[in-house]
Amino acid sequence: MAEIFLVEFKGSRKEYFYNTYHHSLKVDDYVITQAEQGEDLGWIITRVDNGDKIAAEEKPRSILRPAGGEDMTRFSDLKRNEISFKSEIVQMVRRHGLTMKIVDVECQFDGNKITFYFTADHRVDFRALVRDLAAKYRTRIELRQIGVRDEARRIGGYGICGRQQCCNSHIKEFVPISTQHAREQDLPLNPSKISGNCGRLLCCLRYESELYHSAKAKFPSPGTAVRTSKGDGVIERIDVFNEEAIILTEDRLTFRISPQDIKDTVGAGAAPAKTEIDDAEVDVEQLSALEDEAGNGK
Repeated sequence: MAEIFLVEFKGSRKEYFYNTYHHSLKVDDYVITQAEQGEDLGWIITRVDNGDKIAAEEKPRSILRPAGGEDMTRFSDLKRNEISFKSEIVQMVRRHGLTMKIVDVECQFDGNKITFYFTADHRVDFRALVRDLAAKYRTRIELRQIGVRDEARRIGGYGICGRQQCCNSHIKEFVPISTQHAREQDLPLNPSKISGNCGRLLCCLRYESELYHSAKAKFPSPGTAVRTSKGDGVIERIDVFNEEAIILTEDRLTFRISPQDIKDTVGAGAAPAKTEIDDAEVDVEQLSALEDEAGNGK
């Protein structure tokens, strides 16, 4: 059976391909691949050892050949053309009076298609613009509207963690994210701290969400008075990573317990100490804006 490789293209677009013709290939090699119509050029980022993990609907196409010297020269020329094409379409958009932001331009390697990526707040009637573009470049033209998350993916960058954006490194599809994921992790509802370069909620808010949910489900809510094998008190907070509750006694002393140490709940006790999430001045409208696209995963 032919090897399977994951190939990346401009804008962090990734697809699986078969090494149908059994070329000698390795990671970081540039290759010419089959496209929907024609050929495209990308670079290998990994070899897939278990093809069963690939979704049936993906239907990998073939790697045609390793990219040679002439292919790389053409690829460099296309990159320069994309810069000039972007400048030209921006001027054309202004002439047509369209409310849209051109994010990126991508030329297919064989020249059979040019894709223009844009963002817009509303639906845009760009039929006249497409006609002008087709007449100017005499090739297949595609205008694709994308969301702000996709815009950040195409532009690239680094997150507040100092690492490459998740959407550029390992995320293939966006999933819904809400402020509830931040609340579960006791994070401050400060838009500047829980939003990414795209202006929407951080993708990483989902990574530990299930861990927090399952760990907290083993204990009563903070503020609950409990009887334990180590003494009585009020649950001040939950240490998720150690799966322990911090208990505050009447003498203002604290100790830790595990779920099995709890004998009984007495009811509501003294309110737990305020956390940063309580003290933050939450801008509800701004938080809602963060969820606008996060809710539908775009």
